[in-house]
Amino acid sequence: MQEQYTLTHLKNNKWLAYLLAAVFLICAMVIGISVGTVSVPISFIFRVICVEILHFPIGEEIDPMYTNIVMNIRLPRVILAGLIGASLAIAGAAFQGLLRNPLADPYTLGVSSGASVGAVVTLFFQLSLPGIGLYTLPLFSITSAFATILLVLLFARKVDRSMKVETIILTGIIFSSFLGAFISLMIALTGDELRQIIGWLLGSVSMRGWEYIKIMLPFFILGSLLLLFSARELNAMSFGEEQAQHLGVNVQKRKLLVIASASILTGAAVAVSGTIGFVGLVIPHLARLVWGPDHKHLLPLSILTGAGFLILADLVARTVISPTELPIGVITALIGAPVFAAILVRKRGGRR
Repeated sequence: MQEQYTLTHLKNNKWLAYLLAAVFLICAMVIGISVGTVSVPISFIFRVICVEILHFPIGEEIDPMYTNIVMNIRLPRVILAGLIGASLAIAGAAFQGLLRNPLADPYTLGVSSGASVGAVVTLFFQLSLPGIGLYTLPLFSITSAFATILLVLLFARKVDRSMKVETIILTGIIFSSFLGAFISLMIALTGDELRQIIGWLLGSVSMRGWEYIKIMLPFFILGSLLLLFSARELNAMSFGEEQAQHLGVNVQKRKLLVIASASILTGAAVAVSGTIGFVGLVIPHLARLVWGPDHKHLLPLSILTGAGFLILADLVARTVISPTELPIGVITALIGAPVFAAILVRKRGGRR
């Protein structure tokens, strides 16, 4: 009873929800920077940030070792993990709202696998488009992700003219399995030359500095803004396409925009980190459970919660069997699968 009252109170008090989500993200960032093989005191973290980023004059001299750890190793890693988690979470929330199904996310719809194929091909053949340079990888990954979701929708339409959500999701799983097998086949046929990419495919933000943030940030801003500006239309489409049309929504145009935006976010995330599952599936569920289904609040709160969650998942991945690092995708699966199962059981119990 107390738990139900708390959830209802949070849904009614959106500012409190934003405050809690922001505090969760800030705490995750501070812990992610502080904890590691060499612990960095929290006071030193703020001093380094004040001096190196904000350029505030501080009387005391800071140990160069701490400055190097914070600025060159942990801070960029934490920021990148946050951007990836935020991207996958808001993309998952958008797909679930668009398709009106809790099982929809970049992973189950095949978008992540499509982006992985584009990224693997780019890495293996060392493709670099003139004038684009570093952005070749995310561009190919995004294009491949968008092409995959379009193929999924076209195939689902061929199978079922009414394009039921269940048909779309099953088609996405088929494409995801096929593309995963295609990547495995490439690895098997090419031998050691491509085996190093296996670790990348499992998902990681290790050894990725500010350069990767520069690659990720423009796509994150573009994709997130497009989805945030589509929140009203996603709310309307959650009642069905016919109802949305009656409310003045150009359904076909808006669906294409949401799909393109979510593909941009997924493709960019996969390009810099590899495939990370369950973030886009579980985080929107938790956000919806705690803060309600209104996409005007669900999307930004998914960004904050998803960012904090992946930062903590990355922290576990690099410390649980230190000095060896686990792939972050393994941690998100180990955490995400039981949580998602608990949510399904809870929902089913609530209906009964």
